[in-house]
Amino acid sequence: MREPSLDAEDPRDALAALGRRFYGRGWMLGTAGNLSARVADGTLWVTASGVDKGALTVGDFVRVTVEGQTVEAPPGKRPSAETCLHQAVYGWDDTQRACLHVHTIAANLLTRIWPGDLPLPPIEMVKGLGVWDEDPRLVAQGYENPAHVPAIGEAVAARLPVDPPDVPVYLVRDHGITVWGTTLREAANRVECATYLFDYMLQAVQADAVWWTDRP
Repeated sequence: MREPSLDAEDPRDALAALGRRFYGRGWMLGTAGNLSARVADGTLWVTASGVDKGALTVGDFVRVTVEGQTVEAPPGKRPSAETCLHQAVYGWDDTQRACLHVHTIAANLLTRIWPGDLPLPPIEMVKGLGVWDEDPRLVAQGYENPAHVPAIGEAVAARLPVDPPDVPVYLVRDHGITVWGTTLREAANRVECATYLFDYMLQAVQADAVWWTDRP
């Protein structure tokens, strides 16, 4: 069956298909992670709280403002508690149209190996994150993981305007990655590029072949 267009005006079908795809890759197991896209009126469609990402449908999304007010919701559905992770990005840069938050084992382990910001290897895949410089020195921003989830969003929202990120991805310790893009297609591609990078890095650590930094 052909997947819905990632460029559709109503992004819910495409977001649901992405959730099912990411679930199949082990990136959104159980009810972990959340997906959002911003539409023409500036509001966001975001996954509802506690929904199974392997069986997402258009009825599993809630429409909210960037400030967090619910505009439209199916009966019994409310926004994911992690909507704040997306709002921090949209509030910082109004050109961003999609924000995707997934959980991968490699990324979570790397937040233990490199607490704080994560130095990235300057390999070909960074071009997929929009970096075309020769031999770039890049970090992905890293944040702590307090139990009170809005505190994470507040930390991201406070940092982005004063310390713009090198790449469109940030990590939360033991929690996962958040990636964004100016289109849903771009954001989806960047999730795959970021995941490749983190898999590469973890395997380099395991092989004692970390060459792009003095750590760990």
